Amino acid sequence: QLQLVESGGGLVQPGGSLRLSCAASGVTLDDFAIGWIRQAPVKGREGVSCLGSAGSTNYPESVKGRFTVSRDSAKNIVHLQMNSLRPEDTAVYYCIADASDTTVRRLCETPSRVLALNRYDYWGQGTQVTVSS
Repeated sequence: QLQLVESGGGLVQPGGSLRLSCAASGVTLDDFAIGWIRQAPVKGREGVSCLGSAGSTNYPESVKGRFTVSRDSAKNIVHLQMNSLRPEDTAVYYCIADASDTTVRRLCETPSRVLALNRYDYWGQGTQVTVSS
């Protein structure tokens, strides 16, 4: 059974950076499209990055130019580099893996219409990111 584990969250000041990691056990992440989703207490789920199985990337306007998703195939990890963080980026961040590139790309094309985590093939338990001075 593939399991995803997120790490790298924490407390950071506005303008700071964090790098989140999504590690997998059970199968290689290179075989899947990977998405990052966040959920804040008063907001719904929002897609923040999409990484296709062939390496294409997509981001919603809210994070474009600030967030970068990448694979470390040797370590079977996907990273989300987050720069110029803002208080509104505060949320629990989840990674999901899905065999369908189309399904994952929709996270970024319509970031507010994210499915429940269990609608994707695999998902993690989340890591908290807090941006505050």
